[in-house]
Amino acid sequence: MPRFAANLTLMFTEVPFLDRFAEAAQAGFEAVEFLFPYEHPPEAIGERLERHGLTQALFNLPPGDWAGGERGLAALPERFEELKAGVETALAYARATRVKRLHLMAGMADRTDPKAQDSYRRAVAWTAERLGTEGLDLVLEPINARNMPGYFLNDFGYAADLIRDVNRPNLKLQFDLYHCQILHGDVTMRLRALMPIVGHVQTASVPERHEPGSGEMNDAFLFAELDRLGYDGFIGCEYNPRAGTREGLGWFAPYKGARAS
Repeated sequence: MPRFAANLTLMFTEVPFLDRFAEAAQAGFEAVEFLFPYEHPPEAIGERLERHGLTQALFNLPPGDWAGGERGLAALPERFEELKAGVETALAYARATRVKRLHLMAGMADRTDPKAQDSYRRAVAWTAERLGTEGLDLVLEPINARNMPGYFLNDFGYAADLIRDVNRPNLKLQFDLYHCQILHGDVTMRLRALMPIVGHVQTASVPERHEPGSGEMNDAFLFAELDRLGYDGFIGCEYNPRAGTREGLGWFAPYKGARAS
């Protein structure tokens, strides 16, 4: 039975961020994820997780100036020292939340630029090694150009090749079903091929990024396929509710038992 993590950046936005943990638990989720925790003290996040019996599935390393349009620093050669400092900031939150994996955003850069390629590879290798000393996985997520034009990591094949080339046991692929469908299609076959390096999965319907089951993909089939492939991690629900979070949770009803089991 698939296990789902509510993405608190996008879901339960009807209440303030720290109150969304309670909302997720009450709705039947056993885990949560979000983009960034850095506006709140690590202890505040950890306390909400413990109070509501939730597992922290994932969050992102600091991305630079998000409000200013930055989407990560890894492919930016001149920002390496800032990236390293951001990793240390994230590790304080990792310890407080007991999360097992962190996502490194690549940044806005031309993927054909050799300097950006070298910078990205160096950042990935360094971050994977640093997180490995803390017993954490590092995940890399390809993101489609429709949602994030100009993002460096926009191809699943490139990400997979890099992960295999860097060859660290804690470096894995963040497989977002939504992004894969838009970038490449043929999602099931890509899942089957890439499952050995998958460290986290996310979902949303295509094309409008709403609740699973509301778009062109057979999301229930893909969830069952993840079970067949032996994926035992969480599926992050990184979608925009169409008309209220709770009102759109009908798709989730068949999976609620996973929490109790």
